[in-house]
Amino acid sequence: MESWEMREWHAEYLEACNRHDLAAIRAFVDPAVRRAHLPGGADAWVEDMAELFQAFPDWQWRRIQLLVEDDRLAAHTRAGGTHLGPLGALAPTRRHVNVAEFSMLRIANGRIVEFSGTADNRELRGLIER
Repeated sequence: MESWEMREWHAEYLEACNRHDLAAIRAFVDPAVRRAHLPGGADAWVEDMAELFQAFPDWQWRRIQLLVEDDRLAAHTRAGGTHLGPLGALAPTRRHVNVAEFSMLRIANGRIVEFSGTADNRELRGLIER
């Protein structure tokens, strides 16, 4: 993909995420995606997103900065929502959370094949337990 196509691709991915459309999100993720420090595979990716959306039904992302180089994207986003549903064993706190997220993605054939970054539901647990 050209640089401008990667930027459009990322915008479409964020739109799917902001709609909480798990089927659309899955279409952006390779079935064998590798995730640093997290379980791999599209099923694990979608399960983590489903858990996030259950806990934060108003969760939204906003792109701050995006850098593209060859088949890689570096994205800085702001994300947030209100903790209204269970997150693992943690009961809803009604606290609003706003976080900076940084991600490095490698894209192949229009799908995320590698991820590393700060997006992690375990980090959210720490923020809302304070």
